[in-house]
Amino acid sequence: MMNKTALPEKMTVVAIQEPGGPMVLKPEHREVPKPGEGEILIRVRAAGINRPDVFQRKGLYPAPPGASDLPGLEAAGEVAAVGEGVKRWQVGDRVTALTPGGGYAEYCLVHETNALPIPHGFTFTEAAAIPETFFTVWHNVFQRGVLKEGETLLVHGGSSGIGTTAIQVATALGSRVIATAGSVEKCAACSSLGAVRVVNYHEEDFVEAVKEETNGHGADVILDMIGGDYIERNHSAAAMDGRIVQIAFLRGARATVDFSQIMRKRLTHTGSTLRPRSVAFKARIATDLEAHVWPLLAARRVAPVMDMIFPLSEAWRAHERMEDGAHIGKIVLDVA
Repeated sequence: MMNKTALPEKMTVVAIQEPGGPMVLKPEHREVPKPGEGEILIRVRAAGINRPDVFQRKGLYPAPPGASDLPGLEAAGEVAAVGEGVKRWQVGDRVTALTPGGGYAEYCLVHETNALPIPHGFTFTEAAAIPETFFTVWHNVFQRGVLKEGETLLVHGGSSGIGTTAIQVATALGSRVIATAGSVEKCAACSSLGAVRVVNYHEEDFVEAVKEETNGHGADVILDMIGGDYIERNHSAAAMDGRIVQIAFLRGARATVDFSQIMRKRLTHTGSTLRPRSVAFKARIATDLEAHVWPLLAARRVAPVMDMIFPLSEAWRAHERMEDGAHIGKIVLDVA
């Protein structure tokens, strides 16, 4: 390991004391980890909040083997130390990274291939809002869903961090986006990001809205984090040869579904989780992002939508904000 400045022995982290509500998130002191082969140690300046953090806090989404037990799947800061074999990064480089865990801390380890340079002009808090949503959207919408220029994407939960990212990237790359959201304010936010139509699901049936907006064609790709009764309705809203990509089940993972629509429309219904995937798999996504999306970020054609920023010590408030459902875009912890 090489580093230019002495590192502290201890760091402040926010840990999950026991499964439960937001108040189980408590600051504590731990030893600063040391980077191993191919790893970098990030002096974390900001960390993103994501729904998997909430599930982990509740005891429903354990960290994968070998990962930190601390929550936090994305972090931005400076490289504080590098392990043997690290080729790309040097101490002092500004990076944002997708982590397998450990972001709620002053220092965090990540494999060098799962880190990317902070786009020019972005603050640490903005940069920390990028990795989890952009990796997720790129893999699920463009790799699994194979969204093409000119096609229509339906995004459920359009005002979420995932949703706001999907709307922007798909629009910037030449697709039409229809989004669903649950309030006038959230619908307006989706429209401002480029969605050609936004469906307030309290007032309108998204299946009929999609058919109307596409002149009966349907959505070529559907990104769904809702599940439950949306599963069968997504099949109805999908175009011939449509692709539905499942990334969460906020309304439940069980549903009664007429699978004949899959046959009649030649549908593909797939899904994925990102956190357990290998370092090499995430590295391939990072390479694609740097080639295709980082130029859009650098030009500010896309950018994370920022909701609220909380200090690390008040991570519990950030979790309360996410769970009350009022947020639009990303919630971030200021660690500096």
